[in-house]
Amino acid sequence: MDQAHGNIYADLGESSAGEIFRDLLTAPHFKIERIVSMGQATPPGEWLDQDRAEWVILLAGTAALLFEGDAALHPMKQGDYLLIPPHHRHRVEWTAQDEPTVWLAVHYDS
Repeated sequence: MDQAHGNIYADLGESSAGEIFRDLLTAPHFKIERIVSMGQATPPGEWLDQDRAEWVILLAGTAALLFEGDAALHPMKQGDYLLIPPHHRHRVEWTAQDEPTVWLAVHYDS
């Protein structure tokens, strides 16, 4: 894949069957990826637990995250971003079902 240029909104694909992950830039301790969701959520009872820090911004759509130990959801809309430290367990509670939710995620060793 050519990582030198492209369009973040090109080829969003049909994500109704599952989220679509596309690496945009990779290096030994760093990765930028685009994620397209359409109604997906983390399965009930499961948590995401990553070895790397993840900074994520929502470029389109809406979603809500839940962090282990928090009572309240963290709703996200276009332009919202947050940092998820390594091993900070979290889950995607919901993503918009009527439009693509486009995430830009930066994963790095902290």
